Amino acid sequence: MRMKSPSPPADRGHVVALVIFTLGLGTLLPWNFFMTASQYFNKRLNTTCNDASHTQAQDYNYDSWMALLSQLPLLMFTLANSFLYQRVSERIRVAASMVVIFLLFSLTAVLVQVCMHPDTFFSVTMATIWFINMSGAVLQGSLFGVVGLFPPRYSTLFMSGQGLAGIFAAVAMLCSILSNADERSAALGYFITPCVATLGALLCYLLLPHLEFARFYMNGAQNEKVEASHELLGSTEKKSAKDLEADGTRVTAREQSPERSSVLAVFKKIWLMALCVTCVFAVTLSVFPVVTVRVQSVYEDASWGRMFTCVCCFVVFNVMDVVGRSFPSLVQWPSKDSLLFPAAVLTRLIFIPLLMFCNVKNSQLSVLFRHDLAFVAIMALFSFSNGYLASLCMAYAPQFVRCKDCETAGSLMTFFLALGLALGASFSFLLGKVV
Repeated sequence: MRMKSPSPPADRGHVVALVIFTLGLGTLLPWNFFMTASQYFNKRLNTTCNDASHTQAQDYNYDSWMALLSQLPLLMFTLANSFLYQRVSERIRVAASMVVIFLLFSLTAVLVQVCMHPDTFFSVTMATIWFINMSGAVLQGSLFGVVGLFPPRYSTLFMSGQGLAGIFAAVAMLCSILSNADERSAALGYFITPCVATLGALLCYLLLPHLEFARFYMNGAQNEKVEASHELLGSTEKKSAKDLEADGTRVTAREQSPERSSVLAVFKKIWLMALCVTCVFAVTLSVFPVVTVRVQSVYEDASWGRMFTCVCCFVVFNVMDVVGRSFPSLVQWPSKDSLLFPAAVLTRLIFIPLLMFCNVKNSQLSVLFRHDLAFVAIMALFSFSNGYLASLCMAYAPQFVRCKDCETAGSLMTFFLALGLALGASFSFLLGKVV
């Protein structure tokens, strides 16, 4: 007799939804805090310990190097995580990654108060960015795999949390700009913030297995194995071995095995979603932030000039990105099987020339969109489409595979997401020189 699979418990108080949202926030804190602090790092690289102008002005090209050295380890270790998850437990991967991120953010906060030669500071900062994103890759891949075990709306919540990380960093930077504290104290407060947030995310992760709703889905593969064994026992009660041979329907242990599919087999099912998420982030990173941070306001007000990049570039991008990531909770169009979906992804290529023709400082191109409002409108559409299409890609991919392969699909999607970021960061060197 076949046993009915138990119905899922309720997510009481939406606690699991809140925890997954917070974990999404924690995964992208490193990238967003180093990106949003672009002005701080560029100024620090052009000053001496006495805060005087650096005599040998050197273009360190911080934004492009920061993007590239963030995405290369993300790409490499996300791929490694696709195989690592079978050998190292998920709890060790997640906890260890968060501890490393916390320690490296603490180091960055300490260096705010330490006088260093610009060359040395650049080398230490780039090394920190490399290792913090290496840990972030393992963390993100592991958590995407976990979230893939839950219903699709939780993938959307996780992506929304990632979008909030950008708002979190942008608001923290805006507060430091508006504060009356000296530059070093403001920067110290800015980098202490992600230390506290990372600890909060770690506590949320440790809480997750203790919640009934989460346990039900995280143990889904085990439940499926039990159900399969009951089905096998029920069928053997009805048919003898001889009957099964006669029908040609002998059920082998291998067919009922709960083993996961190979990475290649899973990729063959999700390849279109993987290519789509690669394209989405390649377009985004090719111009953001290397081109967008160079756009200037047409107004000559000094106070607005200090806030323009933070507000119109980072705040607008991250707010609309979160709106885009959250929108699939209401509408999921185009559908995962529609040809309109990859067409919509390719349409985002138009944003590259649109942003390059904005009011970029010392641009070699003609300025077609000079006014601040034009830049804000383009940034809003650019960021909304990034969040919306990326969220759909990550939510659709697990729907093409079996429950037991969701973690592999999540890890693979994270790898291709990182591939898109790395390709975009590499292309940003070229676009930075063109404009």
